[in-house]
Amino acid sequence: MQYLIDASVYIFRAYYSMPDDMTDKEGNPVNALYGFARFLGDFMEQVTPERIAVAFDESLTTSFRTTIYPEYKANRDPAPAELKRQFAQCRRFSRSLGLMEVSHPAYEADDLIGTLVEHGRAQGRSSTIVTRDKDLAQLLTREDVFWDFAGKGKIGYEEVPDVFGVWPEQIADFLALAGDSVDNIPGVPGVGKKTAEALLNHFGTLDEIYDNLDKVHEVSVRGAKTLGAKLETHRDSAVLARKLTGIACDAPIDDMEASLTPGAPDLGAIFALFDEADIGTALRRQAERISDIYRH
Repeated sequence: MQYLIDASVYIFRAYYSMPDDMTDKEGNPVNALYGFARFLGDFMEQVTPERIAVAFDESLTTSFRTTIYPEYKANRDPAPAELKRQFAQCRRFSRSLGLMEVSHPAYEADDLIGTLVEHGRAQGRSSTIVTRDKDLAQLLTREDVFWDFAGKGKIGYEEVPDVFGVWPEQIADFLALAGDSVDNIPGVPGVGKKTAEALLNHFGTLDEIYDNLDKVHEVSVRGAKTLGAKLETHRDSAVLARKLTGIACDAPIDDMEASLTPGAPDLGAIFALFDEADIGTALRRQAERISDIYRH
């Protein structure tokens, strides 16, 4: 088993949930760093993984998806300077903890995780994806786990429809139909979540839906009589959206197999970061405990 952590989810969670009056000596906020370091330390102590990677988003504006669709994520405000600074600190902490820390200017964290999932499968190894982002559930097979750590808990392949409405392999098609406002993906106008679920439950895939537009009226959903024409009118939008919603599993990552094995934490580097951030003893002691585990 390998554990693949979607770092941004937990950094944002800490930034918006922990007090913003947590600052260093110069008055810079350190709430995201503290929350992320605590989460990652708790995770390492609880799981003690033999293979792990922490994936970060490097840029919202240089992803291959913005080449396909320039409006992709254009609805998002740039991260404030104090959060960008803490993202860099969180990456430092991950590296100093001895973990594989991975990012790429053209690929998002989802794609890096997808690439590592595929690499693991090639080695005969399953994956636990640590995230709260439903998009990543599309990577699951029956051997894998979606783990909303400190949230909904572990979700297996068979449980995905109960949680997200469709099967893992249907999630990208679902988002292409219903759209994804978080990522500024419009989808098919007039097709909401319930309609998308009904279509996929009936036909299975986006391709099958478009191969059987003359049968769409048979689906038990509101507005079924006009739905086929609506889908035909917006076919290009659905095809474009599907290119955006699918996770790429071929990102260039060097030395994947070797890098997945955690090394001993660099306590000097961790304590130097904590000194800068004015972080006290609890997280330092935790780092020491993790160091004892991985030095043996």
